[in-house]
Amino acid sequence: MNRRLFLMGAGSALAACSGRNARRLNVMNWGDYVSPNTIATFEKEFKVRVRYATYENNEELFSKIMSGNSGWDVVFPTHNRIDPLRDLGLITPLNHARLNASNLFARFQNPLWDRNLDWSVPYMWTTSGIAYNRVKYPMEPASWSDLWRPETKGKMTMLDDVDDVFGAALAKLGFLYNSANADELRKAQREIIAQKPLVRAYISTEARDQMVAGDVLIAETFATTAQLAIDGNAEISYVLPKEPYAAYCDCAVILNESKRVDLAHEFLNFILRPEISAEIAQTIRTATPNERAFALLPVATQQSKTLYPDAGTLARAEWPLTLPPDIVRLRDRLWTEAKSA
Repeated sequence: MNRRLFLMGAGSALAACSGRNARRLNVMNWGDYVSPNTIATFEKEFKVRVRYATYENNEELFSKIMSGNSGWDVVFPTHNRIDPLRDLGLITPLNHARLNASNLFARFQNPLWDRNLDWSVPYMWTTSGIAYNRVKYPMEPASWSDLWRPETKGKMTMLDDVDDVFGAALAKLGFLYNSANADELRKAQREIIAQKPLVRAYISTEARDQMVAGDVLIAETFATTAQLAIDGNAEISYVLPKEPYAAYCDCAVILNESKRVDLAHEFLNFILRPEISAEIAQTIRTATPNERAFALLPVATQQSKTLYPDAGTLARAEWPLTLPPDIVRLRDRLWTEAKSA
């Protein structure tokens, strides 16, 4: 979710508890996915040192933890990676008695990907849609097909993400956004190849700055990126197409290799606190699945249709689930072929 490796210092709190006897927790997360205070506050309260690092996509995360001897305790995969992590024996069951999961919205207490939250805690969520400059772009996009209009040539970017580019092409054709049908995927590939001459670049978070500057006028992007662009340029809007679109939830999990399961639970419960979740969501401009945290957000943020679509719009969302391995391989190959065509 490319969806978002640098090490982050934890500041004075880290120095304060850097003694050899200090407890330690190793956390790896997406880039720019906590507030500046999150880690330092946890360290100070729990008298612990946190080794904190980031990754740019789920594939990079998997490559780092697949050995089962990575040294990490808590990581944040996207929701449709929970099943493979569980099946590979890489994550450990959660102790519900130690987690205030009741803070979550009801739909995130019983999600499709982990019905009882046995393995994961929802952290933050977003959608995949279309951002555009409503002043400089000639028409308001309403459909994925609008990303295939000749007027977009040289002014449009698409996500550098196989899930979302194929999803847009599949939905344009009337298929499921997360189709596992090989023939439908091949038809989607033809659409992607046909669109390619119009595309300025396949990029992800970089689209924010290009839209703010006016170099890009329309982009397939995530709601979080769109909201940051809107914050920087009031001419920008974000829409979710009339066809199905994707919604994603990044989740906190504890690795099976962790020797610090108790402390890891403390960390998961810490980020479930309403005030902590609210501060993170407001800082990074994404949507919190935490209902009590949502209540603490500024009214303008609560009313943001970019971050929090209304119930009717959200009903069109698909929460992509895990695809069969042969379909994943086929789609990856078709994506590589399309980008090099």
